[in-house]
Amino acid sequence: MRGAIAVSANLDGIEFVKGQEHLTLYQFNTSVAKHYFCSRCGIYTHHQRRSNPNQFGVNVSCIEGISPFDFKEVAVTDGVNHPADGGSGARTAGVLRYSET
Repeated sequence: MRGAIAVSANLDGIEFVKGQEHLTLYQFNTSVAKHYFCSRCGIYTHHQRRSNPNQFGVNVSCIEGISPFDFKEVAVTDGVNHPADGGSGARTAGVLRYSET
């Protein structure tokens, strides 16, 4: 459970400005998706998608000027069912809502 809000971007739509030398690649299960983490702090930064290898999923917390709290609602998938596994694909487990107190 990485607890990140991921947005989509085409592979050619991302520019790594600094710190790329600190990224660590992690692959599991089918080894198709490529998950990247900071080797210093452990934060999940991005991944090359298994469901669409031409896209990155990018952790919005790693984009300057964007906060997870900028999103009023975020659908949360169950983390078990994957779109590339056939069947019904990813299932929504719930919705996170941000509200100012």
